[in-house]
Parts: sequence; C-alpha cells; structure tokens
Amino acid sequence: MSLIFVLFFIFGTNLASQAMSRTIHEAAIVDKHEQWMATYGRQYENNLEKEKRFKIFKDNLEYIESFNKAGNRSYKLGINKFSDLTHDEFLAAHTGYKMPLNIPTTSISKPFKYESFSDVPTSMDWREKGAVTPIKNQENCGCCWAFSAVSAIEGITQINTGNLISLSEQQLVDCSTNGGNQGCYGGWMTNAFEYVMENQGITQEENYPYQAMQGTCDAETSASVAASITNYEEVPANDEEALLKAATNQPVSIAIDGSGREFMYYQSGIFAGSCTTSLTHAVTIVGFGTEDGTDFWLLKNSWGETWGENGYMRIVRGGGWPEGHCGLAMKASYPVA
Repeated sequence: MSLIFVLFFIFGTNLASQAMSRTIHEAAIVDKHEQWMATYGRQYENNLEKEKRFKIFKDNLEYIESFNKAGNRSYKLGINKFSDLTHDEFLAAHTGYKMPLNIPTTSISKPFKYESFSDVPTSMDWREKGAVTPIKNQENCGCCWAFSAVSAIEGITQINTGNLISLSEQQLVDCSTNGGNQGCYGGWMTNAFEYVMENQGITQEENYPYQAMQGTCDAETSASVAASITNYEEVPANDEEALLKAATNQPVSIAIDGSGREFMYYQSGIFAGSCTTSLTHAVTIVGFGTEDGTDFWLLKNSWGETWGENGYMRIVRGGGWPEGHCGLAMKASYPVA
C-alpha cells in the first residue's frame, strides 16, 4: 500500500468522521429545538419560519454552551423562552425603560429620606417578609417600567398595612401617559409614581388585568383605589451605600442595562457579566446578601418564572463601579406612602 494511498485513506476517513459528527450534532440541536418548542408552546406559521427560527435557536444555544464551558464564572446561562429571538427582537419586546429627558421634580422630597439610617443588616429578602407578589410577565410589551413601579408600590403598601395586594400594571400602561410614558414603547417609574399620586391611588390587578398591549384608559375602574402613595423619592445617583439603606427599608425601583446576551440568558448564580451603563430595562430591588464572599443585590424581574432563578436575578453588589453593575445605581427611586 503506497504512502499516498494511506494518507488519502486517513484524510478521507477523518472527513467522513467529521461529517458524521456534524450530522449527529445538528440532529441533537433539532431535537433540542423540538423539545424547546413543546416546553414553551411555540408554534410557527410555516416551515420557512420554523427554519429561520431554528437557525436563530442554534446560534443562541451554541453561544450559551460555549459560555458555560469556559467556566470560572459566578453565574450560568441557559436556554429560556427568548431562545428563538434575535437580539434586536428581544430588546424591542421585553425591555422598555426610557432615559428621562426631563423628570418631574415637583414631588421629589429632599434630602434623601434614609440618609441618616445606619441599621443596615448583612442581608435582606422582602419576599420572606411578605412584601413581594409572585413573579409577573410583561410578555411582548416593553412596559418594564410599569412592573417595576407597581412592585415598589406593592412592597411599601404591604410594609405599612400588612396587606399584600397585586396591583394593576395595565392601569399604568393605559393611563400613565404623563411626561412621555408610551405604554408598550417605554417609560419610566417616576412618571408612574406621579400618575398614581394624581389619580389618588391605583387599583387591584384583578380589577384591571394585564393585556400586554396598550388600550384606552378605563377611568371608572382606575377610580377604584386599592393602594395609594403620597410622594416618591430618588436615591442619590451612583451611590450603592445609599441604595443599600433604601433597600433595607422597602423594595426599590431601579433602571439597569438589560440589553446584553448574558443578561438575556441569565439562569443562575451571581451575575457579573458584560453590560454598560446605557439603561434599557427596569426591575425592582427586593433584597441583598452575600454568598461565598460575594455581595449581591436580589432583583425581581418581569419576564416570567422561567427566566433566571425562578424570575429573579442575583447581581454583584459593590463591584467597584460608581454607577453599580450595569448602571443599577444611576436611576433608583421608591414611593412614599
């Protein structure tokens, strides 16, 4: 047997082996996509759409697997309900915080209410104190600002009254159009607080259920008040110590950069991933703590329970960024009741 023949045989065998490996890998991804579709109830209009979504799913899956294999990180990524979306599609439908051009200042109390507060514990979880409603889902509507504001109002209402009431995000989406809020196309929490004050309260979710789209404001239902606030305040910007004082006393609405793929596919652990200070999303701080020497914030999100740690994220606290990781300390506010 000639050397050339031997080399040709080996080279050909390797090519065949690689082709078979690629075929097996592709088939495994097809199976994962089918399983994912069944899990999330996803159906496509036609085969062309399914093929398009499969390619996006494959790209996202390979990104997640490559990230996790790298190791030496405090958090993991995972497949979730966003896995057949492009990054731009995800941003358009599931974020929605708009950087304010001119925030109303007439109702902001100065100085910072908790400035002299010093009794900060090592950990806090407002869920354990009964001040946090179950995880909600904004779905394909960019109104994270409404969910963040409502969660903060639900928290302070429970702290003051002992009653945990699920309040209406839809009322804010439909009715809080003051100051530039645009329903599913973005807004900010301080305008939501302003609206609740002007309306003399906000109704229960069961009275004004969430529709994941903006409709006409139902003034009659909105007048049926279940909770009210007298004011709101902003936490001093870029000051995690001040934010810690506020979060010790009540859940706090914050803006954050939720635009990155790592944030999008966060599954577990303490997030310390790539992000900027370009604020695109709104969540609520509902606690804080320390694990294995790493301080973290506990965030309540509005992407359903299948995202993150059953709908929550732990994100690094005090990591050396003046603005907080992903800008979380730049625009924080809370209602006063």
